Amino acid sequence: MRPMPEQNPLPFPDAPAPTPPDKKPAADVAPASGAPADGDASLTAGAPMTPPAPTRQAKRPLWARLLSRLADPWLALSIEPATPGELLDTRPICYVLEDYGLSNALILDRACRDAGLPSPLLPLPVPGNPLGRKRAYVALSRRNASTLIPDQVSAKTHSGSLAKLLQAHRANPGLDVQLVPVSIFVGRAPDKQSGWFSVLFSENWAIVGRFRRLLAILLNGRGTIVRFAPPVSLRGTVDEGLEPERTVRKLSRVLRTHFHRIREAIIGPDLSTRRLLVDQVLAADPVKEAIAEQAKRDKSKPEDAWKKAHAYAWEIAADYSNPVVRSASFLLSHVWNQIYDGVLVHHLDKFKQAAPGHEVVYVPCHRSHMDYLLLSYLLYERGIVPPHIAAGINLNLPVVGTLLRKGGAFFMRRSFRGNPLYSAVFTEYVAQLVSGGYSLEYFIEGGRSRTGRLLAPKGGMISMTVRAFLRQPRKPVLFQPVYIGYEKLLEGTSYLDELSGRPKEKESIWAVLWGIPKVLRQNYGQVVVNFGEPILLNDALATHAPEWDGQPVGEEEKPAWLSDTVDALAQQIHVNINRAADVNPINLLALALLSTPKHAMGETDLIAQIELSKTLLAELPYSDRVTVTPHSPERIIAHAEEINMLQRIKHPLGDVLSVDGDTAVLLSYYRNNVLHLFTASSWIACCFQNNRRMSRTGLLRLGRTLYPFLQEELFLPWTEDEFAERMERTIEVFIREGLLQQVNEDDGGILARSAGQTDEVFRLRAIGHSLQQAFERYYIAISVLVKNGPGTLGAAELESLCQQAAQRLSLLYAPAAPEFFDKSLFRSFIQKLRELKLVWPDENSKLLFDERLDAWARDAKAILGRELRHTIEKVSPEAARPAEPAPTQD
Repeated sequence: MRPMPEQNPLPFPDAPAPTPPDKKPAADVAPASGAPADGDASLTAGAPMTPPAPTRQAKRPLWARLLSRLADPWLALSIEPATPGELLDTRPICYVLEDYGLSNALILDRACRDAGLPSPLLPLPVPGNPLGRKRAYVALSRRNASTLIPDQVSAKTHSGSLAKLLQAHRANPGLDVQLVPVSIFVGRAPDKQSGWFSVLFSENWAIVGRFRRLLAILLNGRGTIVRFAPPVSLRGTVDEGLEPERTVRKLSRVLRTHFHRIREAIIGPDLSTRRLLVDQVLAADPVKEAIAEQAKRDKSKPEDAWKKAHAYAWEIAADYSNPVVRSASFLLSHVWNQIYDGVLVHHLDKFKQAAPGHEVVYVPCHRSHMDYLLLSYLLYERGIVPPHIAAGINLNLPVVGTLLRKGGAFFMRRSFRGNPLYSAVFTEYVAQLVSGGYSLEYFIEGGRSRTGRLLAPKGGMISMTVRAFLRQPRKPVLFQPVYIGYEKLLEGTSYLDELSGRPKEKESIWAVLWGIPKVLRQNYGQVVVNFGEPILLNDALATHAPEWDGQPVGEEEKPAWLSDTVDALAQQIHVNINRAADVNPINLLALALLSTPKHAMGETDLIAQIELSKTLLAELPYSDRVTVTPHSPERIIAHAEEINMLQRIKHPLGDVLSVDGDTAVLLSYYRNNVLHLFTASSWIACCFQNNRRMSRTGLLRLGRTLYPFLQEELFLPWTEDEFAERMERTIEVFIREGLLQQVNEDDGGILARSAGQTDEVFRLRAIGHSLQQAFERYYIAISVLVKNGPGTLGAAELESLCQQAAQRLSLLYAPAAPEFFDKSLFRSFIQKLRELKLVWPDENSKLLFDERLDAWARDAKAILGRELRHTIEKVSPEAARPAEPAPTQD
């Protein structure tokens, strides 16, 4: 329980001189020249003398006696040394505590009673009562100072009561009070066998609130340590002859050093990255320069700019707490068991082999808020230190934000634009983490994917990491991609609303609290965490920056190769995440059911379609890190019914399995998780949607033409030649499964599907459905571009018109998947057209193109049906053109 720190003292009245002591001072502080250069200081004692008799014990205030009766049953004190009175003499005693608090005063009073020392809760036995209160103890206020701007905060770096005592000694040469530092620890760090609740409220380096201190006493009060130090002579301190302000600052510094050493000896070193890193960030040259620039821009004092930088750093920094992490691990074990059927981890052993000696940066896909908790929990449970996690500032909610921060989260704003001071502070904070050897975790997608696909990577955090390494290339950096797959998302309802076009709701603590009971009542299936192939930064630099010689690169230097290196790293991270995908039962159901107009299948057909998908995954492995559910199709269907993702409709001719409209929208999310695994098979099946026969040569040529766009959209790992080879192998599987037939061998061979509506045609159509809309989206962009003509549309205009056309097509005909009219996918396609020089900007930034786009139109005729092509061309809008000027009459 902590009252507000006292303010600076006012001028002191003269006090009558007491009888001078007959002994020399028992202790002195550091020499008058100040503390040593390294900030070291110590407390020393003189010869021990007999302490005064505890004549004041029976005169304690009534409130103190009543509160002691309440507190004493919960306290068991270990006093060090066992007989602290031997350190003291007959001079008046004033105790000094590290920080304020009613609980500390009561514990000190109890310790003094047990040791036979004067009570701290009675007035100091000195004429004039220089403390001005009925007590005999003072407390230091927490230091907020920084060496960056010492004059700004010097007035608040010491206790006002301590200043009053020193002033009284100056006014009265006969006054000599011995200052006794006392350290109090309620529940020094419990051992590993202690209960998680006791661990949570054990002693640490942070100042805690009243409620937390009360719980600490109730849980850990019987393990309280009270350590008395040798006294400090205030008379000896004043006699050094320093200026009053310098004297109190020096004495405060010596006392703080003493308390720091004792605390470190009792509970271990201060591991608070928040406290230590904030000081390091503010002391860094780039931040100092940014502070000076901020003061110039604002035309304000440097102190004000420093305060703003300090507030930014405090807002950003994590506050990792091992007790909180241990407690959270205990709680999360119960949560996972309650809501999940299990959490599976694959390829962690490979990561453990690669990680030693590296600065590790975890780069998972971002599907859910549970990603933060899951990965940290799994690492902690397997003996790996959890990383510091970059989290959006929107998660810095009351209570939730504090817990996340103590779990290692540091918070970042969505945009740094227009705020160079914040950018400098955040960049330096990341640099300090990297140089300090802390593992990091961030999501390069920038936010949670609402469609189930990997979002286009953002290179900001990667760039900060690379620059931090280049500034101090001491420890090699390893990027560890991680794939996290869910069978059912906790955010499913909110995603459903957003996928249906509603705006994103702002996170709030109330939404979190109200959602907890609902979450705990549901079954969310299984979660799989797959560790992908790691990426070594040194290898990436060797490939994309061969001219880098391994020497440090200054903060102001901007190598020409840096941007390309960051882009290549971001792309490779996404590729490696996709290469570590997990195919769960819901993914397979989504691939099958979404291929039908009413999202329903007979049970026999659904079983056959799931079996075909599993065959393709087994016969055409995507990578050695992809994992596939081992369950049979029948067990997959039963599991989906158990977690309420599938409805069974009884019928005499055979049960029908279906999903309702809302669930179908969500299923598109799970289908998109693994869409990239079926790219080659889906593309080949697409070619036979509206064609019964097609030459193998023509099919492969079209696949090569389309592949660069699919590679950009789905982060595929192959070259064009490798994709062509994969298509060849897929054709052979299709022939063996009876989905295609080899008609003849001339000109590379003619491939044909069955005539009519056979089961094989049905399965082929289902495989191709997932990629069909991607090709339709590409054709929309080409159609809009051609319809408006060269030199008419800019890239942004084309992007908006394409989105409008896709939305209208979805409204007029069968509803498409939510990503069908995702503007970012059109943006990616247009950018790829520019990279391939199929379109290019003129001097007005309008897009030009030539007859090569006609080849696209011809290819579209081979893939898309006539009716669909006509519809796309009809809904494709034209840009608004400026009105022609009215003719003038001569």
